[in-house]
Amino acid sequence: MNVPIVRAVADLRTIVAGWRREAASIAVVPTMGALHEGHLSLVRAALEKADRVIVTLFVNPKQFNSAADLAAYPRTEVEDAAKLAPLGAHLLYAPDAAEIYPEGFATAVSVGGVSEGLCGAFRPGHFDGVATVVAKLFLQTGADLAFFGEKDFQQLHVVRRMARDLDIPITVIGCPTVREEDGLALSSRNVRLSLAERLAAPKLASILHTAAGQIANGAPVSLTLAEARAAILSAGYREVEYLELRADADLRPLNALYCPARLLVAAWLGNTRLIDNVEVVPLLSLSS
Repeated sequence: MNVPIVRAVADLRTIVAGWRREAASIAVVPTMGALHEGHLSLVRAALEKADRVIVTLFVNPKQFNSAADLAAYPRTEVEDAAKLAPLGAHLLYAPDAAEIYPEGFATAVSVGGVSEGLCGAFRPGHFDGVATVVAKLFLQTGADLAFFGEKDFQQLHVVRRMARDLDIPITVIGCPTVREEDGLALSSRNVRLSLAERLAAPKLASILHTAAGQIANGAPVSLTLAEARAAILSAGYREVEYLELRADADLRPLNALYCPARLLVAAWLGNTRLIDNVEVVPLLSLSS
């Protein structure tokens, strides 16, 4: 059975209103399409928690930093719909740009604090674009729950902060990063990797996990990060944009491990920018 596709906000709200009359709970899984197993895992998680699940597909121009990157982003709606059908998703909301940003649109949502540094430092305006479109999708769908992957960990924090600050009545749920068998975090951008780059790509996650384990066992943070950065470059990556230890709860920078944390990285492999993160838990926390 095919998943119904809706493109207009008015039609979406009519359907949602009918679900509300049935007292159904509603979840939304926002995506930009080019769906892979990571996205599908979010849909499965949503189906376990809600009576109705809306998957959104919108390649958001406001979160791209270059026209070339926007143009290169894969558009695979037919294939995406086919992947969703057997899962039992109830609706695919796939508006065009004019539906999301109609003529005269002049509002932006900007989230401070958790958007600063990391990807926020290297992609100016990116999180404004994310916060703006996600706020609209939350309000358009009227969902009770929203599901996001933890691979985009800073984005998860931005979305949670935005919803909290704007009093949008939705619970944002983060789901674990899904990886290939060799450890590479799933991403729609992985298809851009050449064969040689694809063979080198998993070394990023391996180095990240090694560094996280060393820090958890008491190794100095600054020295460990310096060694990990050098290892990433030696593995074939041409640039490390950032490699930082941040608090899991609020993304504050850490020079020492005294609370649950995340080790976050962004690095360029050829012309492809990859991001990843892993948990770092103090040993004291494990034994207490």
